[in-house]
Amino acid sequence: MIGKLQGVIDYIGDGFVILMAGPVGYKVYTPETFALKAPANLWIETIVREDSIRLFGFSTIAAQNLFNQLTTVSGVGPKVALAIMATIKTDTLMTAIATGDAKTIATAPGVGKKVAEKIIVELKNKIGGGNFDFGADNTSGALPDLLAALESLGYRRMDIIDMAQKLVSNNPMLDVSKLVPMALKEISGK
Repeated sequence: MIGKLQGVIDYIGDGFVILMAGPVGYKVYTPETFALKAPANLWIETIVREDSIRLFGFSTIAAQNLFNQLTTVSGVGPKVALAIMATIKTDTLMTAIATGDAKTIATAPGVGKKVAEKIIVELKNKIGGGNFDFGADNTSGALPDLLAALESLGYRRMDIIDMAQKLVSNNPMLDVSKLVPMALKEISGK
């Protein structure tokens, strides 16, 4: 099996790239974005089916591990896992799983509330394990409360989640009453 490819992005398609590794061009499905003719190092996950062999590429082993964990959930195949990872950043997705935030996971195309909840149930205990670099500060209980407060003010979850996660991880001792004004200040400053 192919474990890692290093080369230059020769073509960018819808959800895949052609990575030239020497004289051979590999079609690699990836949730990541690249520039044409840019160098790339991708950790490869090879999935063999009756009718196809597909390569999935990730810039980090943690992202590859997360992809593998997602595909163990019944109802989540490689296509859905890739869609989730293309929509939600790896750290944000791990935080959503660890905190039980099904709403964030359900923002990915092809993922409804039931699948999002199934992902949480099946992966929540695995996220804190050795496969992921995920500290306890990121699982603060303030994040879901901060997101709920900002959503009640009319902000869309996907527009605020990265900022809220950063705010909570930078201020782990603050409660939501202190974080909301900080978040509003951050939003208005953009």
